[in-house]
Amino acid sequence: MTKLEVKDLHVSFIDEEEEIEKEILKGVNLTINTGETHAIMGPNGTGKSTLSETIMGNPAYTVTSGDVMIDGQSILDKTVDERARAGLFLAMQYPAEIKGITNAEFIQAAVNARRPEDDPVPIREFLSRLDKSAKILNMSDSMVERYLNEGFSGGEKKRNEILQMMMIKPKFSILDEIDSGLDIDALQVVSRGVNSMDSSQLGTLMITHYQRILNYIKPDFVHVMMGGRVVKTGDASLAAELENNGYASLRDELGLDIDLTDENV
Repeated sequence: MTKLEVKDLHVSFIDEEEEIEKEILKGVNLTINTGETHAIMGPNGTGKSTLSETIMGNPAYTVTSGDVMIDGQSILDKTVDERARAGLFLAMQYPAEIKGITNAEFIQAAVNARRPEDDPVPIREFLSRLDKSAKILNMSDSMVERYLNEGFSGGEKKRNEILQMMMIKPKFSILDEIDSGLDIDALQVVSRGVNSMDSSQLGTLMITHYQRILNYIKPDFVHVMMGGRVVKTGDASLAAELENNGYASLRDELGLDIDLTDENV
């Protein structure tokens, strides 16, 4: 078992428009073990995506205090690629399009980056696994051979992120709103890809606004973030409670003095 720990994490960000530094995360605590699926829910602007980007090492965010550790060892001094080699994977909310490199080439390079330099994945083994994974996600051969995300729809980009995860086989997968913009059929396909992974060897952190994806990817724990920190943790029933009652109701129940971004919209 491998453990990912977020301990009293405080993170700030420079708002270039207002030219001020804003604290976004205000003491996040979270522990994820391989074999567990965690979901983070919360209103807009509460720091969910900031948490995922900080764990992965986006330099736009500054850790002012606290730590992120894998098996007790801090990873804050590691670069993004070093964190990926250590077993972290982030399925991004808005994947970039990159011309000049195909999906297959990109994935092969990513897989080999986690192997010894003198032991690249055998090409036949790689192609066999790629074909099997693509079929699970209803991805055609032409999609695999296209340039990375170029001309892909939002749903295709999300499937492509899951294809990468399935091939790389990380220890911890952070899924940042992989359900956003997906219709019910696409959501089922993406969920099928996630569920095809060996759950005993994978820790999953899903960030979502809605309960619907949790009907397909069952969480062991649901955490609610508000105001830059985790304010409540429960089982899957907590997501249903939020769907029925909303975040403002939970905020008032907990007696929190937090303004919600969309409360008066």
